[in-house]
Amino acid sequence: MNVRRTAAVLAATAVIAAACAPAALADDKSPSAAPSQAIPSGLYGSTDPSYDGVWRQSLALLAQHTVGEKPAAKAVDWLTGQQCESGAFAAYRADASAKCDAKTMVDTNSTAAAVQALEALGGHDSVTGAAVKWLKSVQNKDGGWGYTPGGASDANSTAVVIGALTAGGTHPKEVPSKDDKTPYDALLTFSLPCDGDGGGAFAYQPDKKGGLAANADATAAAVTGALGKGFAGNDVKPAGDPACKSGDSLDAAQAAGNGAAYLTGVLAKDKYLKSALAGAEDQPDYGNTADAVVALSTAGHGDKAADALRWLEKNSGAWAAKSGPAAYAQLIFAAKAGGVDPRAFGGADLVKQLNATGPATEVSDHSAAPSAEQDDKKDDGSGLGVWWIVGVGLVAGIGVGFLFSGRNKKQRL
Repeated sequence: MNVRRTAAVLAATAVIAAACAPAALADDKSPSAAPSQAIPSGLYGSTDPSYDGVWRQSLALLAQHTVGEKPAAKAVDWLTGQQCESGAFAAYRADASAKCDAKTMVDTNSTAAAVQALEALGGHDSVTGAAVKWLKSVQNKDGGWGYTPGGASDANSTAVVIGALTAGGTHPKEVPSKDDKTPYDALLTFSLPCDGDGGGAFAYQPDKKGGLAANADATAAAVTGALGKGFAGNDVKPAGDPACKSGDSLDAAQAAGNGAAYLTGVLAKDKYLKSALAGAEDQPDYGNTADAVVALSTAGHGDKAADALRWLEKNSGAWAAKSGPAAYAQLIFAAKAGGVDPRAFGGADLVKQLNATGPATEVSDHSAAPSAEQDDKKDDGSGLGVWWIVGVGLVAGIGVGFLFSGRNKKQRL
């Protein structure tokens, strides 16, 4: 999963048969909603949802559920209303009453994110069942998934779909492809051997020559996915120090351990991950750092992520305020995974800040009575990218990077 960063939508559309997927994002000003486009009252965030509407909504709802908040009914209804008859979700459909057609750019990431959120909330079996059926129908022969149906498999997309399968009660090993390959088999093809540069890491995709290059974002996603978990990860018993182990019998669990060892080494240097965006290589990547915290905690190495979590507490406030709901959600996942109260995260209440970007939540044990001001979406950012928005694979020979907060096709060291 990467929110992660505010961003300007740089690029754009796709046409299947000529086509690809959404847009590239850069780390500058977030796009405002088009003057002619009103933001739906049930949607979180106040910026143009064209490329991340379902994504940011799903993360927001899942984060609220994770901390015991009950999302507003209209927020949940907005998300379920975005589904196409096929079961798939597009990034955003301005007119959800219109039927999806061949021009509707559905994708695996939006669909899998919606499944994770709606399964957590419960009561939406028909929606999630249809979505999982569609995801299975577009599985590649290698066992994985690309961003768009038919696109080459990548580590991020495969991992987010694994999270959806698990959330829906299906073990990834029970989802073989036509070539009898499982999602875990696909992830293993992106794992780098221990004895080379970036040993233990995962690549986003092989390059044109089949080579693999370490990508920290893909590694964080793949570690969590290889352990069969979703965006929020899972609390596990502490394990020993992570170590990279090679061998012909490498399985998904050990590949996750290798990835954890790689992330531990990278975080030990600066306490945060750096951006892979061109021209911003020396800048912190807040979203991917939060993902790494979740990944390490899920792998049983939360102690190795403690410094990174403390760094996020001190430094992520301005980024989250600029980026919006998905960023707040990602920080909530990291805080929960790292054993920190998200309502007292570096002096900030992440839950209150997230809630203020959308319709008021229902009264719960933790939330105060809904206030009208929560409907005045206060965030100025798009929340594009949490963990998981992922780069788009090559389609028809055209490479289109779908960057949400730094997740991109470019390989990261």
